[in-house]
Amino acid sequence: MPHDASKMNLWTGYFDSRLSRAGGRRVPKEASVSNPTLETVAWAARAVGITKMKRESEASHPSRPHQQEGRLVLSAQDALSATNADSKEGVMQSIGICLRSQMKEAKEHDSQVRARGPSKGDRRRRAQRKSFKQKSGQRRKRFGR
Repeated sequence: MPHDASKMNLWTGYFDSRLSRAGGRRVPKEASVSNPTLETVAWAARAVGITKMKRESEASHPSRPHQQEGRLVLSAQDALSATNADSKEGVMQSIGICLRSQMKEAKEHDSQVRARGPSKGDRRRRAQRKSFKQKSGQRRKRFGR
């Protein structure tokens, strides 16, 4: 595939905190998340303000051909103007910071929902919380013992 200067390719491996810099991560740890998906990276790019993008979910990075991680193909002019960056590295860092904050907010929201417990009408999840203990604190005895 010939190089096109008007396009910018962003692979999901660039934002993976499990990879080292030598392994393919191109943003700092503060701007990366564990196991990013193509959809979350695209959502973060849209949240930053990039509108012209194309998703290629079946693509695999040349140095990682066994993984079909997918890539975003961005318009370079749109990406640079939306993020006020002067290079691809600046675009990736702004997308990575937005991605990290979104993942952190989602994790906090999920922990709040779990701490709150099941809703009043959710009988299946409420049944999981029942215990053997009665009001007196003793386990219920069976067969007259």
